[in-house]
Amino acid sequence: MSIYQTIAKIGSRYVGKPRLFKYGFNLSPMYRRSTAKIVHVSNDLLEVSIKLPISYKNRNYVNSIFGGSMFAAVDPIPMVQLMNLIGDDFVVWDKSAQIFFKRPARENIYADFTYSLEEVDEIRNKVGLQNEIEIVKTTSLTNRDKTIVYCEVKKTIYVADKAYFKEKREKSKKR
Repeated sequence: MSIYQTIAKIGSRYVGKPRLFKYGFNLSPMYRRSTAKIVHVSNDLLEVSIKLPISYKNRNYVNSIFGGSMFAAVDPIPMVQLMNLIGDDFVVWDKSAQIFFKRPARENIYADFTYSLEEVDEIRNKVGLQNEIEIVKTTSLTNRDKTIVYCEVKKTIYVADKAYFKEKREKSKKR
């Protein structure tokens, strides 16, 4: 168990998962370096919103937001959000990612991350039938009113039954 998972288990008892998700990310060194901030987490964790303000810390050579900051702002959210939604009986990993730049971002940018209850149930059911699956979540980084898309990030997330995953790892070690 990572230090972040340990803090999450203990901290959520005292401040609740949504508040811990928001402030845990915003205070963690790994996320702070992206220069983004989580600005909203719904009580059911199905919705997370971020803001990536343009600043001297993330401006690139052509005076727009550095693409690495855009990716880093998005990177951990879908996986960690799903881990918190789906429960401890599952293994959830980022498998791959693609970023598609549409235009330079010279203003603050925003992104929303959503799962529906139906989507979470469907993931659980598919893993129950297939033991492991991959899902793709697409996130758009936009201006405040969502009329301009600066980039899209597609994340492929691996989800497996924890017992199946453990057994699979043991078999691969024996080979």
